[in-house]
Amino acid sequence: MEKIIFILIYSVLAIFCFIYSEIIRRVGSGTGFFVVWILIGLIFVVCDISIVFNLWSKFSIIFQRIIIIGLVVFCTVFAVIEGFIISGFLAKEQANLDYIIVLGAQVYENGPSSILKYRLDRALKYLNENEKTKCIVCGGQGHNEPFAEAVGMKKYLKEQGVDESRIIMETESQNTEQNIKNSLKYIDSGASVGIVTNNFHMARALQIARNNNINNASGLVAGMNNLYLLNNMVREFFSEIKFLVG
Repeated sequence: MEKIIFILIYSVLAIFCFIYSEIIRRVGSGTGFFVVWILIGLIFVVCDISIVFNLWSKFSIIFQRIIIIGLVVFCTVFAVIEGFIISGFLAKEQANLDYIIVLGAQVYENGPSSILKYRLDRALKYLNENEKTKCIVCGGQGHNEPFAEAVGMKKYLKEQGVDESRIIMETESQNTEQNIKNSLKYIDSGASVGIVTNNFHMARALQIARNNNINNASGLVAGMNNLYLLNNMVREFFSEIKFLVG
């Protein structure tokens, strides 16, 4: 009976992962991260096969212990880093900042991607409430984008009524670290700065800002479609690992 329960659990998890991978693929976010969900689904399939054929008992005790220790270490690291990522959800903004930096994301011919629109709408709200703040929009042109992200971001903000004189474009960067580092050349020494990005992305963005001597950066947290939050939380885990290792 216990085996049947575990087989059902792993089967449900595998089906969820395969369906979720297709949902993420259809978003067209510009990345191939949906493949990770296929791989996770296959791991659950392997777990089912292992139970059906009783493969675990055929491994040596040493190998079993190595697998268990590896899983414990991975789960511990995952939990700690996800906790750090969640801390970014609670970032607090400051009023009357001199500059806000809107981090780039996928753009299309007909406008910003969903995730970028959340960032731009958050920036728009702040700019309307703080009329002296200038806005730096960041992002170069990716291989699957019709123009630089910053160009599309400026166009969107102008269409929403933001005066062009308040928008500064940074069109060379290709990732978050470059977004922030390249923006510094447009910022006066000693100026107050806010970082605008989605909740799952904020902790690492502020971490990168501190590494570039923007020690008092304020976080302007944008939301996102909760359907994709799980995907972005997992993806951000690997991005944080890459940042720490690199």
